[in-house]
This record gives sequence, C-alpha cells and structure tokens, in this order.
Amino acid sequence: MKSIINIIFIFLLSINVYAQKTAILTGQIKNLQGNTIQNANIQLKTSSIGTISDIEGNFKLIVPIKKSYTIEISYIGYEKKELQINFENVNKSNIIILNQSINQISEVSVIGTNSQSSNLIKIEKRAIEMLPNLSGNIETVIKSMPGVASNNELSSQYSVRGGSFDENLIYVNDIQIYRPILIRAGKQEGLSFVNSDMVSSINFSAGGFDAQYGDKMSSVLDIKYNKPTQFSGKVSMSLLGASVHFEDALLNGKLTYNTGFRYKTSQYLLNSLDVEGDYNPEFYDLQTFITYSTNNKLRFDILGNYGLNKYNFTPQNRETTFGTVQDALSLNIYYDGNELDKFETYMGSISVNYIANDKLSLKFIASSFNTQEAESYDILGQYYLNELDKSMSSDTYGDSIMNIGVGSFLNHSRNNLTANVHSFSHKGGYYTRNNKLRWGFKYNYESINDKIREWDMIDSAGFSLPYNDTVISLYNSSHADNYIKSNRITAFIQNTYHRSFINSNIYFNTGIRVHYWDFNKETVISPRLSILVEPKLHKNIKFRLSTGYYYQPPFYKELKNNNGEINNNIKSQSSIHFVLGSDYIFSAWNRPFKFTSELYYKKLNNLIPYKVDNVRIQYSAENKAKGYATGVDMKINGEFVKGIESWASLSIMQTRENIVNDQYTNSDGKIIYPGYYSRPTDQLINFSMYFQDYVPNNPSYKMNLSLHYGSRLPFSAPNTDRYDLIFKMPPYRRVDIGFSKIFIDENNHDIKNNILKHFKSAWISLEIFNLLDINNTISYLWIKTLQNQEGESGQYAVPNYLTSRRINIKLTAKF
Repeated sequence: MKSIINIIFIFLLSINVYAQKTAILTGQIKNLQGNTIQNANIQLKTSSIGTISDIEGNFKLIVPIKKSYTIEISYIGYEKKELQINFENVNKSNIIILNQSINQISEVSVIGTNSQSSNLIKIEKRAIEMLPNLSGNIETVIKSMPGVASNNELSSQYSVRGGSFDENLIYVNDIQIYRPILIRAGKQEGLSFVNSDMVSSINFSAGGFDAQYGDKMSSVLDIKYNKPTQFSGKVSMSLLGASVHFEDALLNGKLTYNTGFRYKTSQYLLNSLDVEGDYNPEFYDLQTFITYSTNNKLRFDILGNYGLNKYNFTPQNRETTFGTVQDALSLNIYYDGNELDKFETYMGSISVNYIANDKLSLKFIASSFNTQEAESYDILGQYYLNELDKSMSSDTYGDSIMNIGVGSFLNHSRNNLTANVHSFSHKGGYYTRNNKLRWGFKYNYESINDKIREWDMIDSAGFSLPYNDTVISLYNSSHADNYIKSNRITAFIQNTYHRSFINSNIYFNTGIRVHYWDFNKETVISPRLSILVEPKLHKNIKFRLSTGYYYQPPFYKELKNNNGEINNNIKSQSSIHFVLGSDYIFSAWNRPFKFTSELYYKKLNNLIPYKVDNVRIQYSAENKAKGYATGVDMKINGEFVKGIESWASLSIMQTRENIVNDQYTNSDGKIIYPGYYSRPTDQLINFSMYFQDYVPNNPSYKMNLSLHYGSRLPFSAPNTDRYDLIFKMPPYRRVDIGFSKIFIDENNHDIKNNILKHFKSAWISLEIFNLLDINNTISYLWIKTLQNQEGESGQYAVPNYLTSRRINIKLTAKF
C-alpha cells in the first residue's frame, strides 16, 4: 500500500510540474567592447535548465514563470554574472555585458569555437602574448592544435595530419602567402609573414575545409588584420629581438593604419648547438595595413610587406657523442669556410570592398609577391670518427679507444632564385535568411628563375667517394638553369544553407572548386560538402561531417628532382577527406570546459614521394605513389585554474604510401615488393599542453607552461632511390616555461606616475626554453667511410641536435 501511495504521489507531482506555465527568456551576451560572445553558458541557478549562446551571442531559455529566480552567465576569461528574473521582465530581451576576469593577463584566449557557416576553428590571438615563444611566430600557437605536428622550434613550418610542410594554405586578408623556397634549415628562417601584433582574427582547419580555400591537401590558416578604431600600440623587447606596433583611426574613422616592425636575432639560441662558430643571423620585417572608407559602402585596403632574412655563419668545430651503450661513438669535425644566405621578399596588395546592401558584398584584389634568394657556402670539414670505451669499470670509460674513420668533405653552393607571383581575384557574397552564397575567381601569373650550382665532395682515408680506381668523382652534384612562366585560373562557388529539422539546426555547406594550370594543361575539379548539426535540446553538443576532393597542383619545388631537373609532365597530387567531428561544452568544478574530437581518413593519389632534411623537402618530381592518412584528434580546454584558460591536445595518426612498381631483386635473386611504408611525417602520437596559473590573491604573478611530445619520426639516407629503407629518430620532447609579473594592469589601471600613466598595461617575463635540456634530433649528418670496423665500406648517421636550455627576459608594454 505504501508503494502504491508513493507512485500516485509522484504521478500527481509530475502532472503539477508539467502544468506549470513557462516563458521564453531571450538575450544577447557581449563584452565591454561590444563584441558578441559565442558559447557562453546560461544556467538557471539550482536547476539543470540551461543553454549556450549562438554565434551572434543570442540565446533562448525556456523557464517557468515564478515570482523570481536567478540566471547565471559564465564564459572562460570573464567574471560570472547573475541576473535576477521575475514575472514582469521574463519576456523582455536582455543585453548582458560580461566583464573580463581580474585574474587575466593581457586577455588570455577564449575557447576555440566553430562557425556555423564554416568548419574552421576560431583561435583568439590573445593566446599568443603570454605563451613561451622561442620563434616569436604566430605558428607556435598553431603547432599546439590537434592534428598539427612540428619537431623544430626554430622553424615556423608544420605538418598537418601527415601532410608535408608544403601542403598548408596561409591567407592574410584573403591574400595567399608564399614562403621563401631555398631555405633548408630552421635556423635560416627567422620571422614568418604573419605579424601577431596586427592580427584581429585567426581561423584554422586541419582538414575538410570549404571550397573557397584551395588548392592544398592538408590545412588552411586564415588570418585577418585589425582595422583599428582608436590609437594604440605595443612595444616588446627581449634577448631574441624587438618589435613595435602602432595603429590609429583618422578622419572620423575613414582612414586607419595598422603598422608593425619586427627585428629578430637567433644568435643567442644558435650558440647552444653542437657546431661551434660565429653565428650572425639577422631578420627584419616591416608591414602596414591601411584602409580608407569613402562611405559606408565602399572601402579601399592596402597591405604591404618587406622582409629580409640574412644568415651568416662561419663554423669552427663540432664534437658530438652518439650511438648506444653497446656501440658508443664520437665525431670531431674541424671546419674552414663560411655560409652566407639572403632571402628578401616583397608583397603588396590593394583591395576594393563594396557592400551594395545587407545582402550583397563584392571584393576585388590585386596583389604581387617577389622573392630574391641567394644561398652561398664553401665549407670544408675534416672529421675523425672514433669508438668510445664502453666498459664502465675501465679507467678510460667514455674516452676514445679506436679511430674507425677519418676523412673530409667539401660542400659548395652558389644557388640564386628569383620568383614573382602576380594575381587578380574577385570574391563575392549574397546572404539571405537561410542561405550564404559565396563565389570567387582568381588569375595568377608566375615566373621563376632558378640557377643551381651545388656539389659535395667526400674523402675517406684519402679515397674519394664513390670510390673508383681511375676517376675522381663528386659525391653529389646539381647544375641547372630553370626558367618557368605559367598562368593559373581558379574559381569556386559555395553555399551554406540553414534549416531546422527534427529538433535540430542543420547547416549544409556545399561547394565546388576548379583549377587550371597551363604549364601541364591540367584542369581539376574539387567538389566539397560539410554538415553541421546543432540539437536544439542539447545546445552544448555539435556534430560535424566533412568530405571532398582536395587537389594540389604543383608549385616549383614539386617539379624539381635532386639533380635540379624539371618534370614538365607532373600532375596534381590529390586527396579525398572524410572528417567526422564533435564539440561538447560542459561544466566541471563549476567552470566551463570544451572537448573537441575528430576522426579522419584521407585517401591520397598521384603522390610525389619526398625526403625531409631539416625543413628542406627533396621531391622525386614524379607522380608514382598512392597512400593514406588516418587518425583521431582530441582537445580539451577550459578553466583548469579559475579565471584563466589552459588546454591539452592529443593526436594519434598513421600515414603510409606505396610506390607503384617499386619491386626489386635482392642478393638471393628473389623479387621483393616493399608495399606500404611510412611517409616522412608518420608520427604515431603527438601531444601538446598549455597550462596557466597565478599566485593566489595576487594574480599579477603568472606562470605559463608549454609542453610538447612527438613520437619517433622516420628518416632515410640521402642519395638513394629506395624510399622504403627507413629508420626512426628519437622522440621529440620539449618543455618551455614562463614567469611574468604585471606592473601595469589594464583591468585595474590606477597609475599616478606621469610617464607610466600613458601605458594601458605592461609586464616583464622570464622564459626558460627547453627546461629539461633535452637533446632533440632534427636531422642527421651522414659520415661516409671507405671501411668500417669489419673492413667494409659504410656510413654513419650522426644526429644534428636542436637548441639546448636557454633563458630569455622579455619586456612588453601596451599604450
């Protein structure tokens, strides 16, 4: 009887709850600057009723009509806010302003979000300022994204989901950015194109991106520079260089400028390498972005850039210990000669933006890029390869006990390259309530003049390699004069359609892209599709599906083989992407978090096999392979420490390729079919973490920790036709940490000093790079010997290590 009474009571109670009247509470979430906030958490306090704001900051929450209750609004990096609601104002639309958390230093990044009209992830530039950053480039943040791998802190280049460094698109204000071509080592790179001080937005996709982006196979990084509304600036100085940035709006906002200058020197870092010598690297960059609006409909944009990378190096000696406990070796090299490289780039563009009305927008862009590159070196190295005493009980433990190789090598280069890319493009958009139609076309004229004069001579025990008793031969030689002129035409059209279906908001993005290149007379067509699903009843969950064709017509590097010869019949590499992803926003410890995951598979065809030496890619210049890349990417970010954001990402991947008809006959006369083997970017595990903390009760003292782990990468010997003969280098492990003290706080500005009161914020940082002082391997120096310990000719892979532990002091001020 008691059980029956309980059941009846619960039933009557449920009827009463169901019969309660409800209302819809609406509102919009903004920050103090008036910018809308997406994915803010709106919760009916002491209940499970809640929702999140959309891309425009708007939200709808079904609430019961009661005398009064409390709504709680929270978002990473902002103070929580409580809103009192009663019967009289429940049906009113509320504009809710969130204040930035007082624990923030220089606006730490907001949680990454996906746009409904695109599958790109938005990354707030505020993540860059406090991150321990050895290179000073914006790509340091990109390298911490899931699916992105980089084992070289000196370089801005990265690999995405098994792709090469050349498979990544970079746009700044809708203009494609090109990198210098001849650079072969990260220490020569210097500054990347993007100036982080000038950036207003960063969008990134690791695959499955829209038809408006092309034509590369792996990823797209879309950068927009800031159009200022008032005067501001920033100055930064450290042991690694300096930067200054100014921006302002004039003529009642009609004219704006955004200008930045950067200087970098990596001499302090390079002096930690195994090769001792006189390093003199200097890198300069000057950029400006100017806008002029004649009225609300017409605006002119000018973007200009000048970059100069100079690398001067005179090596002296090198001592490297390597091998295993059972086979410990040491290499001593004494050098003569020097290296002088110069990479000078110019880029300019003018854009005309016309907004006809709320539905139609048009943009026309004319741009020009020029790079002048010179690589010159004559370096003689005389080496001694010794076996070390491995007996721990011996008095000579660790000392040299036997010489197993002696010789010399002479490397010579006089390479000069000039490249020009001139383009004209148009992009347009037509927007209705449920459709966002975009289209565009682009014409490129490209000219490349490349003079290659490069050779290597190797001597072992007085014999020239490869050994011949009648002729002295160079070990490696490239001599070519290549001049290429070509035209490219591309076009795309895509539409994003929104509709409600089965209690869900669904966004369909369909598009097609066409590319024609007159160099090889090839036309490729790339259809693409992506779907985003937002369940209405569970707005904290989103699902994404993307697929499509991604062709990569060759640029100059893919055309050229190791001898400098051009293949005029080269075709586009291609990839078919399948990406399934989800976003889940949740609360833990009463703080907001977001978990993102993506499963992907890429089918690769017409591949051009290549080998990697540091950051130099040596292509075979033949479409002779097929392959695949598959894996899963995961990322979690949120307030692990109250008021500030941290994140961690994990990627698990496998990428393989198979050269067609690469069988060979072994020494026993048996035919061997190598089949699929690891590509040079086949890194099974990649883990990155960025963690922030502050001193309790004194948030002006902060700590920032950056951690990276990449499992073993494959590598192979140079100058061999076999691509399946691969080895594994040690894993990449690196920890950087930074400590900072804010002495002028932008959020609590009460400065009476006449000089300091002109600054909005200022802080000083102490950065420790490679905290654990781990010897990370980036490449190998291959030492050839006429005879090894067994009297047979052989070769030894001597690791080239990256930077060791270094301390940097950095001062930053905003005004």
